[in-house]
Amino acid sequence: MPLPELDHIAFLRHSFAVARRARAHGKHPFGAILVDAAGRVLMEQENAFDTEGRTGHAETVLSRRACAAFTAEELAQTTMYVSAEPCAMCAGSLYWAGIGRLVYAMSEHKLGQIIGPHPDNLTLDLPCRTVLQAGQREVEVLGPLLEDDPEAASMHEGAWER
Repeated sequence: MPLPELDHIAFLRHSFAVARRARAHGKHPFGAILVDAAGRVLMEQENAFDTEGRTGHAETVLSRRACAAFTAEELAQTTMYVSAEPCAMCAGSLYWAGIGRLVYAMSEHKLGQIIGPHPDNLTLDLPCRTVLQAGQREVEVLGPLLEDDPEAASMHEGAWER
């Protein structure tokens, strides 16, 4: 069953708020939210690099939490909104969680251009679509939807200085 249309831009801006909150808490500026088919925000997740190490990306932590809280049938009807395109690890985690749709603001490629070769985030220039298309179930992917929006990049300004 196709997922309903939601206000993707508003939910992406919500993920930006979570990312800004992560930065305010001294974390890397990434945020993810999980939204059900009725448009209710079920979960929010800041980047957890500080507590969970290099695999503490917001999307992976949110996928793990969602698996513990919801059934596979429920997760198939959810959308994950993220401030930046999920890396290969995060795309794999939302695939295995069974989340039905992914919407992201800024591409991994553009993020890599902003951050550069930072040891805390050695980005993979590998589109999440490539990872998700290798699976045996379909995950709808929309993005990048706010690639050139100044808000998408601004939360990273100064965050990656050594």
